[in-house]
Amino acid sequence: MSCPDRVATRADVAIRGVRLATPVRRTGGAGPSDDGHVVLDGFASAIPRRADSPYLVRDGRLLIERMGSVTDLGIEVEPVRRPRFYDLETADGTNYEKIAKLHGKDVLATTVVQTCSRYAPENRCRFCAIEESLNSGATIAVKTPAMLAEVAEAAVRLDGVRHVVMTTGTSTAPDRGARHLARCVRAIVAAVPGLPVQVQCEPPADLATITELREAGASSIGIHVESLDDGVRRRWMPGKSSGPLAEYWAAWTEAVRVFGRNQVSTYLLVGLGEDPDELVAGAQRLVELGVYPFVVPFRPLAGTLAVDEDGAAAPDPAVLADVSRRVAEALQAAGMRGSDQMAGCAACGACSVLQNLGA
Repeated sequence: MSCPDRVATRADVAIRGVRLATPVRRTGGAGPSDDGHVVLDGFASAIPRRADSPYLVRDGRLLIERMGSVTDLGIEVEPVRRPRFYDLETADGTNYEKIAKLHGKDVLATTVVQTCSRYAPENRCRFCAIEESLNSGATIAVKTPAMLAEVAEAAVRLDGVRHVVMTTGTSTAPDRGARHLARCVRAIVAAVPGLPVQVQCEPPADLATITELREAGASSIGIHVESLDDGVRRRWMPGKSSGPLAEYWAAWTEAVRVFGRNQVSTYLLVGLGEDPDELVAGAQRLVELGVYPFVVPFRPLAGTLAVDEDGAAAPDPAVLADVSRRVAEALQAAGMRGSDQMAGCAACGACSVLQNLGA
């Protein structure tokens, strides 16, 4: 799916979604949207499920409906099957799906602490609903290392999971929650030796914590900034923006030293109001440093302030496609591909158009 028309279609589907029931889906949480997981033209893809989408799937093909006419776009679509580990539970009766979920087609993902110190309305990231899935009973507040090791072993054995993504709500401690991540990593790699794990957290106050995560067995790390524009950060992330961008650049630099080039990533959200040219320029700076800028669209997520108070809208698909193309060019020039990361969101690629551009 690398020709221009197919990339534009992928960007359009990322925003406008598809009319399709999917066995594997995600609702609530930290985002990026209420997605269904499919294999779209050979790529694992997380696509919004929307009843008002012009896109639909019939006989395993992507179609578009315009003016009452339906056109086959020549793109194969296959929903990801429900994993078998979802049918299991721990000895205390906790369903495995409440501990970790399948993302893409072969990624185990979990939020190890489902609460965030920044979740008060005046501090909350306006695109995030991390505690809403907890309030709905879809997950549990804290996943222990033993729980995660048990689920990871089953997911690998039963469903062929190839890597793990672990994020966390931000704690008030100086490590921002990273040390619990480290304990969880140790337990998983002890239970499933060789299974790559990515950890995701805010920059810790003590950068030596990054080395602790690597020594615990983490293969890669995501330190997510979402925007490199301070005005955008103050509006969309009032609590998180209290940490200056200099802290992120210092943490990324140290993470590249510890984990290596292209084993460090950060989310950049398209559609928060940042000038696209400045977003691309910032992404190019990250690439020069050795950090993979995982470019994804902002998509309104139920339960977030962006929806409940702002009525915010997703970006123009053409803007998403253009930004993705230019960032992909920078990544290709640097010899960096998401698929070369050992674990994590960029390695999965499902939420981004970058994989469809060979990056």
